Amino acid sequence: MSTVPHPAATSGWTNWIRFAGVILLVNGIFSVVVALAALVGSNTYYAVVEGDLLLFDTTGWGWWNMVLGIFLIATAFGLFASATWAQVVGVVLAVLSAVVQLLLVPVQPWWSLIVISIDVLIIYALVAHGHEHRPAPAPPR
Repeated sequence: MSTVPHPAATSGWTNWIRFAGVILLVNGIFSVVVALAALVGSNTYYAVVEGDLLLFDTTGWGWWNMVLGIFLIATAFGLFASATWAQVVGVVLAVLSAVVQLLLVPVQPWWSLIVISIDVLIIYALVAHGHEHRPAPAPPR
């Protein structure tokens, strides 16, 4: 008698969970690159909006992006390893991303709507089909 592990009942959504991990990884890498550019480059960013001059210090923004990027990368690797905590953190980060994109709709409407759509797909894949990504327990003997 051989002991063969019981196969998990999976669907095509398991690949969407991998997609969520890849998107989180790419987003994390982009955040780290933006953070490095903000920390190494000029310390002041300015913009002229309706005749007003706005000045921003990029150091705090750079450190925020660095921390966020590291969390995104760690969450992506957690999803690749089928960790339950990564699914929860992935949903939280996707919700935060969607909320931030809602604030940016007046500035970049098309980009914001695309990112919100991807965030909704990530949330759906992790919430509705996250159980398919975990290894199935062995059947009782």
